[in-house]
Amino acid sequence: MEKPVHLCHSTNRKKLEFLKMKNMNKFVLILFILVGIGGVNAQESEQVVQEWTDTLNVSLLFNQSAFNAEWAGGGTSNIAADAILSYQFNYKSDDWSWDNSLFANYGITKNEDAKYTRKTSDRLEFNSILGRQISETEWYYSFFTNFKTQFTKGYEYSEDAVTGEETRTEVTHFFSPAYLQIGPGFLWKKSDNLKVNIAPATSRFIFVDKDFTTTPGYVDGAYFGIDQGESIRYEFGASVSAYSKYELIKNVNIEHILNLYSNYLDNPQNIDIDYILNVNMTINKYLSTNVIFQAIYDDNTVGAFQVREVFGLAVNYNY
Repeated sequence: MEKPVHLCHSTNRKKLEFLKMKNMNKFVLILFILVGIGGVNAQESEQVVQEWTDTLNVSLLFNQSAFNAEWAGGGTSNIAADAILSYQFNYKSDDWSWDNSLFANYGITKNEDAKYTRKTSDRLEFNSILGRQISETEWYYSFFTNFKTQFTKGYEYSEDAVTGEETRTEVTHFFSPAYLQIGPGFLWKKSDNLKVNIAPATSRFIFVDKDFTTTPGYVDGAYFGIDQGESIRYEFGASVSAYSKYELIKNVNIEHILNLYSNYLDNPQNIDIDYILNVNMTINKYLSTNVIFQAIYDDNTVGAFQVREVFGLAVNYNY
């Protein structure tokens, strides 16, 4: 009578052991799958490169000319100063690239005998280029934004015919003019220090204060191409921007910034040019000698080249 009972217990025990083993196998299988998925995700995350890089440079340039009363060659004592801020912040993630730069420059000069202090530089500019890499090449599909204006009022200076006193007339101020360019295109990017963006379908907006286009006798287009009574001009054309920075020799760095624009809707042969050359000759960590050369051609402003040169000793802060 006891033997069947013993067989029954033995059978149940074997069933329990089988079930435990089966459940254990399921657990091991699930654990293996989870570990495998985690390993795949880890491998994928290792392949994705996500990185922010930024560079900040702040410079104060000074130059001075001084003559005493006995200086036989003549001359006027003067002092000038320029403040320059350049900030680049770029993002890289796998096949995406997003380059941004902020540039600000303001300079003034004061001649000993002059009534007014005059500004020599006044520029505020922001650039942004978003790119998606084309296969494994150095080319990207891109979309760019460029905005620029100035900080303070600009004047035309003259001399009073009766008193001979220096006078001035306001001709520009903040956001008058202001330029905004946006458009898709193609970016060739060798590195952060060597790139060219070509945008064949660029929208360009020019903003001004309507007060300048509503003066008596105003002629259409006389003020930055804006028609009488208007404050915005729309253009559609092609834009090319190029950037290059390199060390010419030890402690001498060269930076080129070139922007070209052609308006398809009005005299496309008249290409707007904005070129800046920066030469930085390092003395030590905080001091350098800087040369800035800028040439601008815009037939809506002046039908000739505008040229600016700055040379001076700079106090620098770099991050």
